[in-house]
Amino acid sequence: MTPAKYKAFIFLGAPGCGKGTQGQILGAIPRFYHFSMGDAFRSMDTRTPIGQEFVSYSRRGELVPDELTIRYFKKQIDARAELHMFKPDIDILLLDGIPRSVEQARLLEQHIEVLQLFHLSCPDREELITRIRKRSLKEGRLDDASDETIQRRLRTYEESTRELIEHYADRRAAINANQAPVKVTHDILGVIVARPEWLRRAGEE
Repeated sequence: MTPAKYKAFIFLGAPGCGKGTQGQILGAIPRFYHFSMGDAFRSMDTRTPIGQEFVSYSRRGELVPDELTIRYFKKQIDARAELHMFKPDIDILLLDGIPRSVEQARLLEQHIEVLQLFHLSCPDREELITRIRKRSLKEGRLDDASDETIQRRLRTYEESTRELIEHYADRRAAINANQAPVKVTHDILGVIVARPEWLRRAGEE
């Protein structure tokens, strides 16, 4: 039976902290489903009605309303559930790139139950810059590899997510993202397997 709200873990962290990497690693484990909002945006079909809504804001140079972003997210998740890629009765969502603000978080709560926020913290700014630069060059996004662009992205992240981190203060786990990816995965799993929801599911299998 499909639950009224999808259960989810959220990965939050600065660009280059490894959110996508951890989502992909954990998403390969049964009972988890990784969803990257960034990937969903990049693969958007702008010929669809909802795609045209995004285009209209972009053409006017306006920010996309949070309501539209959440509506697109829900449409994407529901489509995956219908195709049985995501099985909401047994899978837990691993969200990467959403929500990006407290307002988005509040709108999202109509559709998902956030079990835990994993804050991937990487206080070593130089390490983050190195990671972002390498990724930008690897993906051929040369404009994103400049120091000015990287510093601006980091400032934007810090300013926009400070309140969001506090919003989930009652279910927040700080993870040291300066470590090797396998150690980060180990620390995240350590939190997950201790949660009562996971223990109940494990007992049912």
